Amino acid sequence: MKKSLIALAALSASGFVMAQSSVTLFGVVDTGVTYVNGADNWSGMTSGNNSTSRLGFRGTEDLGGGLKAQFWLEAGLNTDAGDGASGGASGTGLEFKRRSTIGLQGGFGEVRMGRELTAAYNAASRYDVFGTVGVAQSRAWSQGGNQIRINNMVSYYTPSFGGFKAAVNYGFGEATQSRDGRYFGASLTYDNGPLSLGLGADRLNAGGNAAATQDITAYAVGGSYNFGAAKLAAAYRTQENKLGGAAVDRTAYLIGLSAPVGAAGEVKVSYNRYETEVNGGADQKADQFGLGYVHNLSKRTAVYGTYAYIKNKNGAAISLGNGGLDDGKQHAIQAGVRHAF
Repeated sequence: MKKSLIALAALSASGFVMAQSSVTLFGVVDTGVTYVNGADNWSGMTSGNNSTSRLGFRGTEDLGGGLKAQFWLEAGLNTDAGDGASGGASGTGLEFKRRSTIGLQGGFGEVRMGRELTAAYNAASRYDVFGTVGVAQSRAWSQGGNQIRINNMVSYYTPSFGGFKAAVNYGFGEATQSRDGRYFGASLTYDNGPLSLGLGADRLNAGGNAAATQDITAYAVGGSYNFGAAKLAAAYRTQENKLGGAAVDRTAYLIGLSAPVGAAGEVKVSYNRYETEVNGGADQKADQFGLGYVHNLSKRTAVYGTYAYIKNKNGAAISLGNGGLDDGKQHAIQAGVRHAF
């Protein structure tokens, strides 16, 4: 009888722990066909054209008193080849390079430790209607060695105050005791009804953990307003790359529109302008246009098609993909299927 009571107590305790904890398996499988028209025409199967293919695990444990522990492990996938060479992975195996964090959250907000997207990137990149993926994505955050994910980072995220949220990131360089590779970033966002605003600023020092070859300082601001029939979004980003006394300034502007089509469709249109100030020469410029359509077959599955065009001037060489530029120009088309689980 005593043994039965002990077993029952242990089972009850186990049930209590399970009730207070949760682990979720999630992911995206997105594969399509891409055609690029440039110096050499290129076609092939590609992954993550509408949403980055990934596999992840996230979980929380209720510690009581409003305090929770949480973890998030997320790996990128190249579904066209079946490997994990995505999201900053160093090889083809599965690496949790998209996000690998652990932290605590409560009424004070949330503290995280590990590798993840920077708050400055999240604050303004969300106004790219193409979600910074695929041939029509904004390249405002992918030029000049910019790093959107940082290793060895400690982050603090505030709770919402009437729609306002703030965040601060600090990344340890770890290579030496100097400033090499250190990162600091911050963001302020506002989301209330149809209006959304975001502001981000960050600084990445060259070397060390960052593997950056230059010091990078950047600022970005963006916003969107949902009119119901359509959603208008825009963003501006400026970045300075500095090595010694020499500096290169990069500026990007983006504007986008997304609108529902019927009960299951969505059309997207975007324009991006990229400018680079080059010492002793004409400023490099590029204009990029994007048009896309997504049709939801269910809550989890969608088919999509995207067209993009870019025109470079004064020696700029921003590309939409493989195949090279033809007199500074490229056209690209993608079509595929996306499933989330």
